[in-house]
Amino acid sequence: MRQKNLKNYLEIGVENGHIFFRIKSTFKVAVDPKFLFDLSRRLGKSLINPYNFNNQYFEKTSDAFFAQDAQRIFAAKKLQLALVDGMHDYQFALRDVENSLNYMQENGVVVMHDCNPQTAAAAGRFEDWETGEWNGDVWRTIIHLRSQRPDLTVFVLDIDQGLGIVTRRKPDNMLDFTPEQIKAFTYNELTQNRATWLNLKPAAYFYEYFGI
Repeated sequence: MRQKNLKNYLEIGVENGHIFFRIKSTFKVAVDPKFLFDLSRRLGKSLINPYNFNNQYFEKTSDAFFAQDAQRIFAAKKLQLALVDGMHDYQFALRDVENSLNYMQENGVVVMHDCNPQTAAAAGRFEDWETGEWNGDVWRTIIHLRSQRPDLTVFVLDIDQGLGIVTRRKPDNMLDFTPEQIKAFTYNELTQNRATWLNLKPAAYFYEYFGI
């Protein structure tokens, strides 16, 4: 999002910091219940990318962060870009998106990972997951936002397990499902309606949508 000058950055689900440490911004907030890096790695990444000297780290759940810290952290600087890649569960992801939007500028963008699972196993519950890729049911969050939020444009880029894009623009079209219906959908129903429900777009659509 460099071309759009979106810099004030929040990442939920940082883990080893592979993406987080590469972002060039003087205002970066990392949230994860358990960071997979230590102080020495933070210092090393700051030498490689000096922007990392100003990072703010919150080793807690995203729910706890938004309840305890977000109002203070974003009081002076509104969010411009957020990556939601935390717990891959419908309700968790939905809260992360909506909480992020509460502290975001009007032209801000939320990016969601794991929105387009390719197998039933990858799209299942964490309790049932055994091995291989696990995306969870973040796809339900996409359907929910497209059904319940007429103030948002939401689509999924068909790359990297499905990258959801959420912006405050009036959508060209919406879905008409209740949360109860969304919760009851099966993976088989998703496969039959994937392109429509997810508003699935080719990777190049990103540049068209943002005029880059």
